[in-house]
Amino acid sequence: MNINFKERTPQLLAIIGVLVIVMTILIGFLMNRNTQLHDMEQLLAITIQEMDDEFDAIALQFEGFRFSVQNDSLLQQLEIEQARVRRLREELRMTSASDQAEIQRLRNELTTLRGLLRGYIQQIDSLNRLNQELVARNVQITQQYQQTTRTLTQVRQEREQLSERVSLAAQLVATNITVRAVNDRGRDQTRLRNSTQFVVSFTIARNITAEPGERTIYVRLQAPDGSLLTRGGGTFQFENSNIAYSMRRTVEYGGEDTPVTLFWDIQEFLMPGEFQADIFADGHHIGSRRFTMQE
Repeated sequence: MNINFKERTPQLLAIIGVLVIVMTILIGFLMNRNTQLHDMEQLLAITIQEMDDEFDAIALQFEGFRFSVQNDSLLQQLEIEQARVRRLREELRMTSASDQAEIQRLRNELTTLRGLLRGYIQQIDSLNRLNQELVARNVQITQQYQQTTRTLTQVRQEREQLSERVSLAAQLVATNITVRAVNDRGRDQTRLRNSTQFVVSFTIARNITAEPGERTIYVRLQAPDGSLLTRGGGTFQFENSNIAYSMRRTVEYGGEDTPVTLFWDIQEFLMPGEFQADIFADGHHIGSRRFTMQE
């Protein structure tokens, strides 16, 4: 039996078109799924912080009850619940933002504590309904609970801002940056045809807030046409990606001014024009310098 391929071509094209559409939808679904998972992890991290704040507030309210309860049996129960709150807080702080099951379990525990808290308030009011001072104390505790919640939120925001400022303050800075071209005798040159080496020199500035120890310094040399001078394909991490470098050197940094010099042997053909040297350390761009070379 003979098969007429010309007659079946439209059918094959239709099948291929359907497959392309299905693959496009599947790829779009997977990309959207990854975005949703990332957003969910961020939301769970915020939820953990909010739960931690609420545990703090509940612990404070349990502590406040101890000053207004005269019943020894009830005091003993309150102490048990206080210990439970402390244990749950420690478990929460050891929980990863990706552990949804553990977060849900602790959320359920928090819901139970809220119910117990309301029950204790009712029980205390019932036992001390004739004591107006206790009523006033409960009002004060409620106000403290609300104020503590607001304060904890403010403290968390201030802590995040302070952490960011400390991180910025500890960042290294390259100063006194110079880039020279030299010949075989080490003499400065302005023309590429007479040059055999680029010499990049700078000082890592004094910074008492930076942690002392070894630092790997990376330098990227960019030619006038935008290409990067590099050999060996080495990379380093910068802004959540890996980028290539021209030179690197490890130095011992103790918080004081630290001079650094790196050398690039000119082995490739280079066009004249404006070059640029960029300096990096600890994942940060810490300085740059432009220089011009003639033919």
